[in-house]
Amino acid sequence: MPADLAVIGLGHLGLPLAQAAVAAGIPTVGYKTGPEGGSLTAAELRRMLSGGFRTTTNPAELGRVRTAVICAPTPRGAAGALELSQVEAAARTLAARLRPHTTVILESPVYPGTTEEFLRPLLEEGSGLRAGRDFHLAYSPSRVDPGNRDFGSANTPKVIGGLTPACTESAAAFYGRLTDKVVRARGPREAETVQLLETNYRHVNIALVNEMAVLCNDLGVDLWDVIRCAETKPFGFQAFRPGPGVGGHAVPQDLTGHSGRTLRMVELAQQVNNHMPQYVIQRAATLLNEHGKSARGARVLLLGVTYKQDLADQQGSPAHEIALRLMELGASVSYHDPHVPAWSVLDRPIPRADSLYEAAADADLTILLQQHRTYDLQGLSVKAQLLLDTRGATPTGAAHRL
Repeated sequence: MPADLAVIGLGHLGLPLAQAAVAAGIPTVGYKTGPEGGSLTAAELRRMLSGGFRTTTNPAELGRVRTAVICAPTPRGAAGALELSQVEAAARTLAARLRPHTTVILESPVYPGTTEEFLRPLLEEGSGLRAGRDFHLAYSPSRVDPGNRDFGSANTPKVIGGLTPACTESAAAFYGRLTDKVVRARGPREAETVQLLETNYRHVNIALVNEMAVLCNDLGVDLWDVIRCAETKPFGFQAFRPGPGVGGHAVPQDLTGHSGRTLRMVELAQQVNNHMPQYVIQRAATLLNEHGKSARGARVLLLGVTYKQDLADQQGSPAHEIALRLMELGASVSYHDPHVPAWSVLDRPIPRADSLYEAAADADLTILLQQHRTYDLQGLSVKAQLLLDTRGATPTGAAHRL
């Protein structure tokens, strides 16, 4: 069956898009740009394949579709700026096969202006076609939230900014097959900046509540009760919760490495959030000392080493830094995670606890880093000798909470 859609890049952005397209009955081909993987389960992938989805490494397939969406990753480079080399490679591969009337959409996280100033020239030079005249070009920020049971592709509005009004409408026609609502931005720059604002909004608010966690601990105030009360306000407040650090694929974006402009609030938020793993270590060492034990030689059990609840993805998980710092202090570290059968830190395998309760009872300190739904936190709080809850998931008074 000829494909109607090509998703270029089958990582944490591309696979969910392909999944939504297959569910909507759109013949879809996934073009692999390298070693990739997302948060979909094996069962979900099997359903996609049975629905007609197929993957390819043959660039010729890209010249047979009506819509091509670039979902290549844009990790941080050595200087902290977004690395666009994989977007460039995807664009050059697509440009060599690009046909007139094709709709090309970029979903990768990028800086404002990337679609027009970076992607457009690559596509035009490689194809001999002109964007806005011979083919449609648009940007749409990805709003993937892995594991979210309330909001998926169908009920999450999709923002679109096209190079021309016709480009916007062509992209809107495509996304209208996947979602209940399409929001039209004035252009690609506005759509790109939506992604910038949404990502930084999350990080800034997490940084605020992380600072509140440190302050409340110093003051002897129950932060979790503060948040419980504050979120009853029906306007002007959205509840965020602290944690041992910020993980995931959506990294905060400061424009320093791109345009020389600094978003001071984002820069400060990064500093606050990056300090949280060290703060967890400080709290852990203090708890051990208060109970007559030293971090050196202490048996420490880490629960949940993924970046998000009920997922196997470890991208950016603070568990790695926390484990490393504990080992540097001389602690004996083990872990338990129902989604991670084997785990290593700097190529050093970390022992995995087979029996959660036995391991918690044996450990001098248990640190809850991720509250997977399979964890019986009430039972855990009874079995553990000493429990530090970094997620506020245990019943009040059952553990020491961040």
